Amino acid sequence: MILLAASLFFTNPSPLEMPRAQAYLVKEKGVYRLEDRFDKTDLWISRTVDGSWRDDYGREFLLATLANAVPPLEKDAPVTRAGYVAALSPIGKKDSGSLFYAVDMLSPVAPTEEFTRPHQTPRGYKEVRYYQGTNESAIVCAYLPEKSERWSFAAWTLADGDDFGEMMKTFEDEFLAKERPDLDERRASEGKGRARKKGEMPGERELLRADARHSVALYDTWRVTDGDEFTVLDDIGSAHSFTVAVTNDLKRMRAAYAAAVPSPIDGSNVLCVARIFASRKEYLDALEANEHDDMEWSAAYWSPKRRELVAYLPPDGSEKLLETIRHEAFHQYLSYATSMISASPWFNEGYAQYFENGPKGPDFVDPADLDMTLAEQLPALMAMGYDEFYAGTDQERRLKYRLALTIAVFLEKGAPEVRFEPFKDVKRDYVDALIKTKDMRKATAAAFKTEDNMKLFVNEWAKYWKKQ
Repeated sequence: MILLAASLFFTNPSPLEMPRAQAYLVKEKGVYRLEDRFDKTDLWISRTVDGSWRDDYGREFLLATLANAVPPLEKDAPVTRAGYVAALSPIGKKDSGSLFYAVDMLSPVAPTEEFTRPHQTPRGYKEVRYYQGTNESAIVCAYLPEKSERWSFAAWTLADGDDFGEMMKTFEDEFLAKERPDLDERRASEGKGRARKKGEMPGERELLRADARHSVALYDTWRVTDGDEFTVLDDIGSAHSFTVAVTNDLKRMRAAYAAAVPSPIDGSNVLCVARIFASRKEYLDALEANEHDDMEWSAAYWSPKRRELVAYLPPDGSEKLLETIRHEAFHQYLSYATSMISASPWFNEGYAQYFENGPKGPDFVDPADLDMTLAEQLPALMAMGYDEFYAGTDQERRLKYRLALTIAVFLEKGAPEVRFEPFKDVKRDYVDALIKTKDMRKATAAAFKTEDNMKLFVNEWAKYWKKQ
């Protein structure tokens, strides 16, 4: 049980956003690896906020643990998760300045430094402070439980027409006076991972996993399933066996991705975070929150900035969802494999579709609807950016996806049979050129080397599909 007051405060949980990452390609001892770095304030917010809820009347409730001070703004260089953890500065019980600064960062209204206290401190608290001043559109409260060394924070944004006095009484009677979870214990459990030597810091993968778990830890309907290289978050109810199957499946799929599309970047610090919603409405809300509202037509998406793939359980069930996750997990793999530089949609979407049915690719692709005159469209398709690739009617978009898939199938199953294997290194050269040039079109040109080789590719593609 999260709170006895759940029916009053916590109607619709809002999964917390992952912090926005910036990718840096670093080289250590001759090995390239991707290093995620973050704005310190963004990391602080994502790690400080414990939960957010909303109701159908416009009220929003936010709960946080004010364990650490807001990082100094003058030192604005991005940091890794490990660097952030090493530099944390705890908020002391009597550090009113750091406490107010933290309250100011999270408050939905401008707080006042001159706080007020309740007429009588509720039982179980050392101190309770209100920071909303005369503003009656929200209740902003920092409180220090008797059994904790950390301040906690709650902000309740009220609905139009709410009586502030009545809502304050409700807050004190039904939130402060009721049983709460022990956030200190929950925080400690989030950080647990593999056993480490004394003084050894957790790695980036462990820290990312802890952040992912934290984003849903207070939500009764959400569940976490971990694999070696994956963490799956879901609120799809009784389908626990499905999420276990997903983590097992994605482990072998990642090996298949790496075998088909090798990368010079070491991916040992990579963790695939998948967030699965129970309904399309929740999925669309997440799209809007992450500023992906231009993809309302989609069933899932990979967010390179947030380092998570997001999907929902479709009406046709878990098998379709598994295909969708394999698709999006390839996007995730390729993003890491190319140092988060956008790959061409013909490559990215083509191979994502190729792997939907498993590591060996599709058992059969029906060529019946492939007019061989479509071969003339391949060079233009392979020069497209995402705006152009996604543009047009549903039928036009489906055709572009279809052609991208046929290119991937040909590269995997047809190209090796072409005499002298002229396309043997296309994938490797594409990835290497993309990392070097940071330009998807230049990478395509580099992978095919000459116009004559591109023409040969188009001709051999047409021959392959004509024979199928």
